[in-house]
Amino acid sequence: MAMPRQMREWCCGVFLCITFGLLVCCSQSQARYHHHYHHHGHGNYKHKQQHSHHPISQISYPPSPSPSPSPSDDNDGIFDVRAFGAVGDGMTDDTQAFKEAWDAACQVESATLLVPSAYSFLIHSTIFTGPCQTGFVFQLDGTVMPPEGPESWAKNLSRRQWLVFYRVNELSVQGGGTIDGRGEGWWNLPCKPHKGVNGTTLPGPCDSPIAVRFFMSSNIGVAGIRIKNSPQFNFRFDNCESVHIQSIHITAPPLSPNTDGIHVENTNNVKIYDSLISNGDDCVSIGSGCYNVDIRNLTCGPGGHGISIGSLGNHKSRACVSNITVRDSVIRQSDNGVRIKTWQGGWGAVLGVTFDNIHMDNVRNPIIIDQFYCLSSTCENTTSAVSISGVQYSGIKGTYDIRSPPMHFACSDSVPCTNITLSDIELLPARGDLVLDPFCWNAYGGIYTLTIPPVFCLLEGFPRSVSENHLSTC
Repeated sequence: MAMPRQMREWCCGVFLCITFGLLVCCSQSQARYHHHYHHHGHGNYKHKQQHSHHPISQISYPPSPSPSPSPSDDNDGIFDVRAFGAVGDGMTDDTQAFKEAWDAACQVESATLLVPSAYSFLIHSTIFTGPCQTGFVFQLDGTVMPPEGPESWAKNLSRRQWLVFYRVNELSVQGGGTIDGRGEGWWNLPCKPHKGVNGTTLPGPCDSPIAVRFFMSSNIGVAGIRIKNSPQFNFRFDNCESVHIQSIHITAPPLSPNTDGIHVENTNNVKIYDSLISNGDDCVSIGSGCYNVDIRNLTCGPGGHGISIGSLGNHKSRACVSNITVRDSVIRQSDNGVRIKTWQGGWGAVLGVTFDNIHMDNVRNPIIIDQFYCLSSTCENTTSAVSISGVQYSGIKGTYDIRSPPMHFACSDSVPCTNITLSDIELLPARGDLVLDPFCWNAYGGIYTLTIPPVFCLLEGFPRSVSENHLSTC
């Protein structure tokens, strides 16, 4: 018997509803196993196929590892190094994966190269080369590290540098991750002076790699990064322009040699803000060719050699530095506070330096100018020198180590320091009696307020031996 028309329509509707429901369930079930990593930005995602399972490592494998990105993921401009083959177990060489991720992201505007958290990536000495598209972000959330010590360093790779960024414009290196320099093996080389008796050294290779170097780059930002135990300098900027460093944390043991926190050379328009550096050498060192450097809210120490301009004029070279400001900072338990150091025999000028509102905590040389800087006992006296003029010290307060006078102005016999000004200086001994004799040699300047300790050794006026032509050599 034929089914009535209304009954046929009702049965078809039930069948369609059941079929649609099954399709929705299957789709939801598949979606639960499809991982997406969403982030701001745009661009095409190009990468190699990679394995989704990594060998377990006690070094860095996360408690609940997130799925590795797959080729079908909509990445929104994210270039995850794992998608290019990086393993992140702290033992596998991930250098090639990082270089391929860099090359791919470099071609995309507003791209982000992601180093994910809870992984440790082993990278050999390498150079990340530009130019790249604008808005490039190197998002460091995990840990990157080099091979451990000189014996593990590849023979065919440079021992003077580790991670180099070359000819890059508008790059931001940011995140809450860590750069672990694993430097102890380098510090303990027999050629390092801190290892021998009375500073002695033994012959042998002595090169140690700079952890992170920016070379011939511009519009560089570094923010939030932690870096520890660098083999040598932590950050170095050579021939760069417009550098902004903020909220970074640098640590190394007090006896780690040449572990300068931030070194700038032939670099201008530099801002270093809101950071903490505790290391074995200069907190910040400013080399020749630098101008317009602004340092604020920096904590240096414990350990290290304070904030230094120089050394300048080594090997009878020309050195020019101008418009340097250091303010609102703290220097703790350091060999030096704010220092200018030059070699005899050099030439050029240091002009326009301001040290303002700086607190010293048990610092051996809170205020020091040394135009006789020398690392051995064989330096010869010469008549040429880098001139120093227009240095202002204001609001320098705190305590000092009485082994050295709290103020030390040792200026060249032939090229005196000029226009040195002091105001609102209050420096007291951390322990022991007040040192009443600040050291001055051929230093000209003035005192605008009563200082503690009193300073009577600055010479008045302007020396005849210094001409305006000499001050304008830069």
